[in-house]
Amino acid sequence: MNAFPADIESGFAAARQIADAVLLEGYVLYPYRASAAKNRLRWQFGVLVPPEYGEVGGEHVQQRTECVMEPRHDDRLAVELRFLRPQRRTVERSTPAGGYEPVERLELADRVLVPWDEGVEERIELLVPIGELAGNGVLRGFRLPAAAEMELIREDGVALGRVLRRREQIDGLLRLTTEDLPGPYRAQRLTVVVENASTWTPAPDARREDALPRSLVSTHLLIGLEHGWFQSVTDPPEWARAAVDRCRNEHTWPVLAGPNGGRRVMLSSPIILEDHPQIAPESPGTLYDSTEIDEILALRTAALTDHEKREARGTDERAGAVIDLADSMPPEVLERLHGAVRGLREITGASAEAEQPWWDPGNDSSVDPERDRVVIDGRSVGAGSRVLLRPGRRRTDAQDLFLHGRTGMVEAVLHDVDGSVHLAVTVEGDPGADLWRAQGRFRYFQPDEVTPLGDPLPERGPRAGHGPLEGVAPGEGIASGEVG
Repeated sequence: MNAFPADIESGFAAARQIADAVLLEGYVLYPYRASAAKNRLRWQFGVLVPPEYGEVGGEHVQQRTECVMEPRHDDRLAVELRFLRPQRRTVERSTPAGGYEPVERLELADRVLVPWDEGVEERIELLVPIGELAGNGVLRGFRLPAAAEMELIREDGVALGRVLRRREQIDGLLRLTTEDLPGPYRAQRLTVVVENASTWTPAPDARREDALPRSLVSTHLLIGLEHGWFQSVTDPPEWARAAVDRCRNEHTWPVLAGPNGGRRVMLSSPIILEDHPQIAPESPGTLYDSTEIDEILALRTAALTDHEKREARGTDERAGAVIDLADSMPPEVLERLHGAVRGLREITGASAEAEQPWWDPGNDSSVDPERDRVVIDGRSVGAGSRVLLRPGRRRTDAQDLFLHGRTGMVEAVLHDVDGSVHLAVTVEGDPGADLWRAQGRFRYFQPDEVTPLGDPLPERGPRAGHGPLEGVAPGEGIASGEVG
């Protein structure tokens, strides 16, 4: 491995916490057991498969990262390629004859061992002067040789079995090039391509499980400049916007990740992040579950049965660590997960009087949801009008598609802050309509998603007070949205 300069290493160290979250996102899902159905299709992010399998399997063979940077004179670029290398684990039981036989589970006192694909973290590091990246740039190939390990399993001094671990050969390429950009700022477009270069030839009936041991998983990059800086891909300065717009990123997305809002480090990730992402300080540890919600996962994990916890501990060491974390979490740490306040400001006294929303619908006499009307197909439609529901397929809530062809009654005509019009509707024949109406809960449609019907029906009961609808995108049919 290269020894990165101190300035680059400190920047990478600050960014690695986010990079580790990317590396292990979705690694093992609650309930953390190999037998769980959702843990049987794994490795969803940043998978780069061998080229010949990519042609038949339809998965990606390479990632491409492009961004704009401003290196200084005699600057150097550091690249840290990080990925998981699948390691196939099989379990064998001791036989009376002194040999071993494969089994689907091996019961131990504290865990249940089962076959599983573990993930071994790998890093490929490169430090290169910026001047060498011009023209054809730098091509760096790497090879991780195949390897096998054996672990004897003993309990109370008795050999119960063994665990075999096998890693296949991994071949890859890193391509780095730069292109000078016009203008006074000595800016360059950096291109980094990561490619699986395996020569493995899959069998005609090869499955994804066969390709994964030769694949790069959760592949992402840390890129750093010793003295210069990068421009944001999402919010560049005006002078760099045209150059940034021409950057081509494939199967990955670069964001600024330097410490304290710095711009010397980029994290290029298969998961789209915002500039300067952070781990929530309340999080007690890595839970690995995609879209994890720490409080819910911690509570549900602690509620697993002893047998389920034994199986989770035998599935993977990381899963076992989650079980131990949930079992040992003090109440005050769990309480800290129940909501978080990121900042406080005083809104009492005179400042509270001055604290007014930029638009108060209750004080806007130009809108009145219960009296406003909208013309649809040449007919005036407002509160009390009957309509035929025709939800749009491209923009409505999926649940509202089941209402196509049903009739409903308009409860209010709502104006969004961007000038869009929405109709609050209750569905005729819905036994819960009166309750929804009393609570101010409706389904929302745009005028072109309904057809006017007949004369208005008489009132069916008290309506809750309505106000203009804020924060609803035009055309969304929101099942059970609330207004009030």
